[in-house]
Amino acid sequence: MAAPQDRAACAGGASGGAGADAGAGVGADLARARELAGADAGAGVGADLARARELLAEGGRTVVAVRGDDVLASEERGVRPLLGWVSSGVSLEGFSVADKVVGKAPALLYCLLRPRAVFAPVMSGAARELLEAHGIEAACEVVVDWILNAAKTGQCPIDASVTDVSDPQEGLAAIRARLRELAVARATAGGAAAAGGPTA
Repeated sequence: MAAPQDRAACAGGASGGAGADAGAGVGADLARARELAGADAGAGVGADLARARELLAEGGRTVVAVRGDDVLASEERGVRPLLGWVSSGVSLEGFSVADKVVGKAPALLYCLLRPRAVFAPVMSGAARELLEAHGIEAACEVVVDWILNAAKTGQCPIDASVTDVSDPQEGLAAIRARLRELAVARATAGGAAAAGGPTA
């Protein structure tokens, strides 16, 4: 299996000639993105997705959801904004979403939030398949095998926690459990660093 950065580089390099092979990889994704946000803006989802993408591109936001005049947005990173919406009972039914990066973990949360469409510049293949299986339109610019962690040394740990999960509720439990594990690990590492610091 190709490394995610290899897939991304290949797709990005091919984007200029994607029309020649729209049935594979980035060409199909760009075509789908243009279809969703394209000429028929009056159809709702196209106009909403285009607006969400514009707001995301302005910078500062990590996720934007649009339904007509209604806009939800967050500057939080990772799955935290989606997890917050799920925990608060927010529904994204009828909304079109633009997100920075969508791996399988965010996709599972989107399956609970139920937007009409999700666009991300970078999306994993597993995320796209999951969204489409739940009736959510999915579009992206680059498809990768998996999402990198912040240090770019391996797979995102939140995504790794749901590798074998397909049920959104099970995914929610797994994501919350992994976040707790990471919080404990950070606290432990911080305590160890403080204990090992210089003394007077």
